[in-house]
Amino acid sequence: MPSPAPVPGSPPPPPAGTPRTPWWRTGWARVGFVLAVPALGVLNAFLGFLMLVFALVLLWWGNVWRKRWKATATVAAVILFGAILPPAPRGGTSDTAAEADAKARNAGGPGGSSAPAPGSAAEDGRKPGTKRKVAPKVPDYRGMRLDEARRKAQADGFTVGDHNASDQDDAIWMRSNWTVCFQRAGTSSSSTRTIGFGAVPTDAPCPERDGEAIPWPPMPDLVGATWKAAQKELVALGVRPDRTYADTAYANDQLPDEGEYDEWQVCTHDPARKQPVTNTTWVTLRLSAPDNDCPAGAGRDDGSAELPDRDDDGDPDYHDPFPGDRNRNSTFPDGLSGSSGGSGGSSSSSSGGGGWGGCRSRWC
Repeated sequence: MPSPAPVPGSPPPPPAGTPRTPWWRTGWARVGFVLAVPALGVLNAFLGFLMLVFALVLLWWGNVWRKRWKATATVAAVILFGAILPPAPRGGTSDTAAEADAKARNAGGPGGSSAPAPGSAAEDGRKPGTKRKVAPKVPDYRGMRLDEARRKAQADGFTVGDHNASDQDDAIWMRSNWTVCFQRAGTSSSSTRTIGFGAVPTDAPCPERDGEAIPWPPMPDLVGATWKAAQKELVALGVRPDRTYADTAYANDQLPDEGEYDEWQVCTHDPARKQPVTNTTWVTLRLSAPDNDCPAGAGRDDGSAELPDRDDDGDPDYHDPFPGDRNRNSTFPDGLSGSSGGSGGSSSSSSGGGGWGGCRSRWC
């Protein structure tokens, strides 16, 4: 069957055997990337900017479109990105009570007698006899989840922006996981009411001022406390129980089953005292049994200290039923084959090779 005649003005068909064009370099894909610029920009301005750059690269790199089509698509992408950007605030004022009081004191001047009466025409520059304009009250969105605060502020007629209120430059990605600490309202050049939110991650405390460091709580001194009491103190500090890990203070010691070391005492902990405890901190408490004191010297902090083990079987003497029996170890918990019992004085008679006729060690 003969192939159809080419349409005048269309590019020539690719020769046989030519590899297919990747989908992301097709004409429809290029148009889709341009349309994705405002869609992502509504969610996050930075994502919209990245998509704009990517779309412009695809429009001009390896594109067979005519030059005027490329220029038209470029202008359209830039216009779409600019349309979703919030206008810059002009003359923004804070709605906090402290700043409002400070402005009122500054307006009054140093002498109380020369200050105009509150609410008078002279106070705000109105002509005598004219009514005073009352600015609409700005709702307080502080303490709300950032995504909810944005929705309510937009419903109240504001153009909304947000930023990280800490001294970090981390971008805000999941607004449902952030909490509003500060807000600042103003008016844009087009007389649009704007409001900017300063937020921090939900499980972080608010800084004292917008842009300052988050005041993470310091690690308390838990040395000497029991595991149970230390856990309660850490939970009150904001540390989740699943982020607290128990370990032994001695290298050759072993923790009993969970719930059986509640009364073991804390010898060291990581982070150390006064170190900041953030929302990503994992706490390790190194414990010692009530029968033992905490390690002293070089092994106190690094967990290298060991308890006495006279028979060298890996079981510390304080809970070893046979601490002087060197015929027992982790390999032969029932005694060495063919050996005589060190503490009982009887010879081996067990067919299994153990000199005690029954396992009496925790290694069984």
